[in-house]
Amino acid sequence: MPVKHHSYHHRGGNTALLGATIPAHLAGIVRRYPDNEALVSLPQERRLTYAQLDIAVAVLARGLLGSGFGSGDRIGIWSTNNIEWLLLQLATARIGAILVNINPAYRSRELGYALQRSEVNGLFMIPGFRSSDYVAMLTGLIPELQHGTPAQPGSTEFPALRRVVIFDPAAPESSTRPHPGFTTWQEVLAAAATVTARQLEVVSSALDMDDPINIQYTSGTTGFPKAVLLTHHNILNNAWFSAQAMHFGADDRLAVPVPFYHCFGMVLANLLCLSVGACIVIPCEHFDAAAVLQAVQTERCTAIHGVPTMFIAALELPQFSIYNLTTLRTGIMAGAACPPPLMQQVMQDMHCPEILIGYGATEAAPLTHLTTREDSLERRVATVGTNLPHQEVKVVDVQTRRTVPCGTVGEICFRGYHIMRGYYGDPEATARAIDDRGWLASGDLGAMDPEGYVRITGRLKEMIIRGGENIYPREIEDVLFTHPGVAEVAVFGVPDAYYGEAVMAWIQLHAGSTATEAELRGFCQDRIAHFKIPKYIWFVDEFPTTVTGKLQKYRMREIAADKLGLPDGPD
Repeated sequence: MPVKHHSYHHRGGNTALLGATIPAHLAGIVRRYPDNEALVSLPQERRLTYAQLDIAVAVLARGLLGSGFGSGDRIGIWSTNNIEWLLLQLATARIGAILVNINPAYRSRELGYALQRSEVNGLFMIPGFRSSDYVAMLTGLIPELQHGTPAQPGSTEFPALRRVVIFDPAAPESSTRPHPGFTTWQEVLAAAATVTARQLEVVSSALDMDDPINIQYTSGTTGFPKAVLLTHHNILNNAWFSAQAMHFGADDRLAVPVPFYHCFGMVLANLLCLSVGACIVIPCEHFDAAAVLQAVQTERCTAIHGVPTMFIAALELPQFSIYNLTTLRTGIMAGAACPPPLMQQVMQDMHCPEILIGYGATEAAPLTHLTTREDSLERRVATVGTNLPHQEVKVVDVQTRRTVPCGTVGEICFRGYHIMRGYYGDPEATARAIDDRGWLASGDLGAMDPEGYVRITGRLKEMIIRGGENIYPREIEDVLFTHPGVAEVAVFGVPDAYYGEAVMAWIQLHAGSTATEAELRGFCQDRIAHFKIPKYIWFVDEFPTTVTGKLQKYRMREIAADKLGLPDGPD
């Protein structure tokens, strides 16, 4: 009897892993491309070359040292996309501090959780965004800021916090102090005068590639986020190999609508560009489809990143046709499943014939899989490609943890340079996520073909068990996406007294389209088994999402269970 081919794929590489810290690698890029534009912020009307960026980062890094921060300190950033965010990303790396990315959408309770979980020593923040008053939220958590001193806020609830720095993106060096306990951006820069360039160099040269450099919080689509601790080696190599897969270089310009706080923005946009000398273009503080398309046109961007909902929003703009997008050629779409019609539209209407589909996890720094421009359209929509160089992947049985044969659905697991150091301050959760052989359990279900291409079928916790039948939401979503009236769909399970769980679908229709529940059930009738056809179909105008556009199915379950008078749905 022939041996079955198992779902394991190790991809070597013709190019070795980078063995440098982020500041060391960036120094080489600055020497090669000093006059290249490194960063363009359209909302701030500012531009920096690589030489100018290097100077600005060095000043801020010296300012951090002069303000009492050093290696191993946790420095939080609570802000929308702007130049100062990127400067802090690179300056903390320069001194060996750990940057803590804080979601701009966080409210007081979530902010407090992040500050405590990461034991944040310093917090950099903007005054607020839209209806969110960040200052009011923070002083509600830390009333001592209203009468403390900049060097000693004096919080009893957050004893690790030594300094809160505020900056206004419109005029960072003219930022005003809202309360006595705040430090201003210009005061941090002024502290640079107390630290010499040589002193900074001594600190930077002592860094190691395996030093922790970043805490990113998981997306929070299924509950409380976890604090993922990542190293120079993790994220620099992930960014650089992603750039190689995109055939990305110093002449490229990337429009970045994804938030910097997220791994998609910080690693696969910012660090990806910086790793090869390309230009980062910030179209807007927070996603705005029209601003993104205008940025592509005016800045002649060659690439664009985003989650599927961002591309959908851009394509459905009434004025979409007025924008000249012919300079585009590539980009990465990730964060959620991409329906085939959307991929075709992006390739044709947005002039992105080389657009790639990416997949990964924050715990994996983040990218594990990427399609290639040489892959067929079918593979670029039906799979997430193969793993990046120097990474291992396998698919295991969720019960036995044994590797399954190719084509069999199981849990996807990763191993390699990209795997996180662990969850900060939570060794128990780390041990549950990474086994004693170094394999990270993704929590995602999928199947692998003999060539290593992986097809995602859904989240392990999203799997619906109806009367003993395992149902994968992705399969149903893929069917409903083919209906001409459906723009977005989310399928999940809700409690059912008889079957245990029932299938529910939330549907958003294209503008001007109409459909009924009966019509959509009939559409499914000949395409999937009867037990997979949604019992409940709701038409909605919007979905609860994370800031990055990921659908929050646990919130949909909560809302549905409440309105239907059902017990709370599964986590």
